[in-house]
Amino acid sequence: MTEQAPITSNFIREIILEDLKTNKYQGRVQTRFPPEPNGYLHIGHAKAICLDFGLADEFKGHTNLRFDDTNPSKEETEYVESIQQDVKWLGFQWDSLFYASDYFDQLYEWAVQLIKAGKAYVDDLSADQIREYRGTLTQPGRNSPHRDRSVEQNLDLFERMKRGEFPDGSRTLRAKIDMASPNLNLRDPVMYRILHAHHHRTGDKWCIYPMYDYAHGQSDSLEKVTHSMCTLEFEDHRPLYNWFIEQLGIFPSRQIEFDRLNLTYTLLSKRKLLQLVEERHVNGWDDPRMPTISGIRRRGYTPEAIRNFCNSIGVSKTNGSIELAMLEHFVREDLNKRAPRAMAVLRPLKVVIDNYPEHKVDELDAINNPEDASAGIRKVPFSRVLYIEQDDFRENPPKQYYRLSPGREVRLRYGYLITCTSVVKNEKDEVLEVHCSYDPATRGGNAPDGRKVKSTIHWVSAAHAVDAEVRIYETLFTKEDPNQVELGKDFTSNLNPNSLEIIREAKLEPSLATPQVGARYQFERLGYFCADPDSKPGHPVFNRTVALKDTWAKIEKKAPVDPGRGRPA
Repeated sequence: MTEQAPITSNFIREIILEDLKTNKYQGRVQTRFPPEPNGYLHIGHAKAICLDFGLADEFKGHTNLRFDDTNPSKEETEYVESIQQDVKWLGFQWDSLFYASDYFDQLYEWAVQLIKAGKAYVDDLSADQIREYRGTLTQPGRNSPHRDRSVEQNLDLFERMKRGEFPDGSRTLRAKIDMASPNLNLRDPVMYRILHAHHHRTGDKWCIYPMYDYAHGQSDSLEKVTHSMCTLEFEDHRPLYNWFIEQLGIFPSRQIEFDRLNLTYTLLSKRKLLQLVEERHVNGWDDPRMPTISGIRRRGYTPEAIRNFCNSIGVSKTNGSIELAMLEHFVREDLNKRAPRAMAVLRPLKVVIDNYPEHKVDELDAINNPEDASAGIRKVPFSRVLYIEQDDFRENPPKQYYRLSPGREVRLRYGYLITCTSVVKNEKDEVLEVHCSYDPATRGGNAPDGRKVKSTIHWVSAAHAVDAEVRIYETLFTKEDPNQVELGKDFTSNLNPNSLEIIREAKLEPSLATPQVGARYQFERLGYFCADPDSKPGHPVFNRTVALKDTWAKIEKKAPVDPGRGRPA
């Protein structure tokens, strides 16, 4: 893995340093990343991954990857495989791979131990009744009528639950704690529920499954996890985490909560992301508009940029929202250093250089990456007929427009100075092609007499151009907070109808004819682009990763935002 920038503002680091100082865990640092395999990882998980693995690496510790597979009705092997791929892509490698299902037998034995100690009981209340009996933040709960069953009755019923004698939802095993506790999580929480569902690893062995709050801390303890990092919504669950560990007398893993990552114009709810996929608002989990790691990988983001972004935002105890433009800033910064340059014309306009020899082809030197001298140069063909961007020509230019127009001279990138002499139009008065003359003495873009031009434009030789499809992505949502909706509507009402534009007649320089899938380039003057898996030999497909212009500084100054594009107006 490449070296990472130091993590800023990280209170968890201070906790670990203090634990090492006091030898709390005999100098050990053991972390874990415990995703549930019920969906694809997203950028929010990337922060947790960088934290779990990064802190362990920093203190020469270890990190486990553990799948919290306690809910078989929502979990699939597909998600297990994608999660492993995503963690590796981010640049991390776990020391050990575990599943919560590895511990089902031990968790069951511990549940029996709690029953025998009078700390757990089988309850016949339904889920709705349990909620009713639990009370509220201002009213204490009420004891279940089944709370005082004998140990013998509870052991018998729990064994019969395990054997599959009861239907789903008919009984639960609950911890016996305190129905009057101000912390609702301690009001006799459910430990096991009946669920006759096929498990992706254990098959049909079990028809009772542990709840997350019961399985989590004990799994940590079994793995001797020293620092178990969770997001802030689990802070109120920590007393229960500790209660189970204390009652069982097992290794005292420590749960520490931190702020989750929230991004503007982005949703990071697995349930809502699944809805987007199932309702076909997007083209799958790896749609480049999705905040999933597979989506941003396909879009062209680099793992280095993601790690640098996650390290830069720090770790705190206060949830907030990070500007999407800040993430894009780190992507742009990383790609500027590593992406080779190329020329591409997305909306082509034909240019004919009348005084250039008709069958002549020049091979011009083009710099692969001005930020990396070792990247060298490439040869770009130049001929009499070129393509330029439609936006780079105006027949009647507005004030301060310095690109090509009648009588004006511009520089062709790596090429010559050309001057527009005439235009050809159709019956609708639309410009079909532009005719120019060139100065043969200006090869490389500089005039021997020292005359200056105010604009440099990119181009592609028409005879050598590669036809391509280019996909331009904008934010998936029009609102900074997609969850803010009008009464009676859901978050899909904030979907951006202009989040994807497909350009099917782009023209690229010949070096881009057969790019490797995932290869990233800077299309000069246009942005950073990535070769999509839909590419075919001779007909590549590119996704725009991010535009060239860094708007982060403007957003920091609270520039007005165009709600249709999620960018400064």
